[in-house]
Amino acid sequence: MTVIDAHHHVWDLGVRDQEWITGPELAPLRRSFLLADLEAEARGAGVTASVLVQTVTVAEETPELLALAVDSEVVGAVVGWTDPTSPGVADELARLRSLPGGGFLRGIRHQVQAEPDPDWLTRPEVLRALRAIAAAGLGYDLVVLPHQLPAAVRAAAAVPGLTFVLDHLGKPPIASGRAEPWAARLRALAALPNTVCKLSGMLTEADWRSWTVDDLRPYADTVIDAFGPRRLMFGSDWPVSTLAAGYGDVVAAVDELIAPLTAAERDEVWSGTARRVYGITGVHGG
Repeated sequence: MTVIDAHHHVWDLGVRDQEWITGPELAPLRRSFLLADLEAEARGAGVTASVLVQTVTVAEETPELLALAVDSEVVGAVVGWTDPTSPGVADELARLRSLPGGGFLRGIRHQVQAEPDPDWLTRPEVLRALRAIAAAGLGYDLVVLPHQLPAAVRAAAAVPGLTFVLDHLGKPPIASGRAEPWAARLRALAALPNTVCKLSGMLTEADWRSWTVDDLRPYADTVIDAFGPRRLMFGSDWPVSTLAAGYGDVVAAVDELIAPLTAAERDEVWSGTARRVYGITGVHGG
């Protein structure tokens, strides 16, 4: 079985602070997590390729991630960041793709979850940027909260040529045990053919200290039913996931959640969808 981790991060606090890591609950993340650390974890869990995803809205980060991908044994694609409100988005995307490792750029992401405007994704300047991302042949990762899903639906409908990748199931309130209105909003997004979803980030939306697979199951089942296996992909969300479990435990939890699927359907979740969406054709380096 081939496994692609479609969502992980790295950061070096000696290079740049991660200002979002605040408070005692996130204190275990206040250290450097390097690509070598990820590669060791990935090999141990049988992961053969991965997607490295941005963490901060700083222009310098994406070129650094692309350069890391060049010599990595695991990274097969990068989801970077550029300012989506800038009128020069198309030029910046072209510049990024001309850099060392630029061929690994397969998507763009912005921290929409931090935007106070619930309709931020449908602002004219943002829709313009989304069209530029589509024209560049890239995808767009959505990191949104449940109340921002309706705007995501409208944006995806407005830019049908762009593949929208929903990170972390749209952050359902797993710890509370509630499903609505998240589930209805997620199904509205899944009804659009240019959307896919990552089975990622569930453990840190649950109770970090006492989660069980049964806590995750209703939310995973909703996503599986809404998107179907050919529009779902596994993502570890490492190292954020280390707040709740080890890397292998995350893989094991997803394996249990998708166990009712056929072998072919499980292959789609583990690797097929990520290969198509992020254009991962093989593993380099090593």
